[in-house]
Amino acid sequence: MARVRELLGRPLGIGVLLVVVATAGFGLYWFQPWKLWQDQTVEEALPTAQATPGPAEEQAAGAEPSGAPSSPAGPRTLAAGELISHEHATSGTVKLVRLDDGSHVVRLENLDTSNGPDLRVWLTDAPVKEGQAGWHVFDDGEYVSLGKLKGNKGSQNYVVPNDVDPSRYTSVSIWCDRFDVSFGAAELGRA
Repeated sequence: MARVRELLGRPLGIGVLLVVVATAGFGLYWFQPWKLWQDQTVEEALPTAQATPGPAEEQAAGAEPSGAPSSPAGPRTLAAGELISHEHATSGTVKLVRLDDGSHVVRLENLDTSNGPDLRVWLTDAPVKEGQAGWHVFDDGEYVSLGKLKGNKGSQNYVVPNDVDPSRYTSVSIWCDRFDVSFGAAELGRA
């Protein structure tokens, strides 16, 4: 103990201690290891269709009746796939869904993966490969980030921007932007 006090009493010892503390602090910030033990569950319903008013509702609102009955078509699954594990054990289903208004969402159902720093949902044109061969392929081609992963467990929706043609993309990755690695991915097979 006296040796430690003697070392800390010197400018070099204080400098070394400061470097060690700064390095440890940066490492904790960068890796955020506590997230491995923290789960965040998000349960969102699939966005529902809004019914178009039928003739009775149109007349009540003062509009001319269109003659079309009130029956929304509902959301339609265009493509789907099962998540496979990459850097971390990952499972669940991915669906590309077209809503009644023509917009699209990527829906993750029954997602179960590890939490991590800076996780994103990416719509990509990369092939889904098993094992380590698939960990780093998703930033090689074209991809669209749909936003931060809302939770590492549950069912959730991610809006595809209107200027993105979803038919150009073939897979979805749970991507760790900080470490450029896929936690898990799914090939989108046409429904």
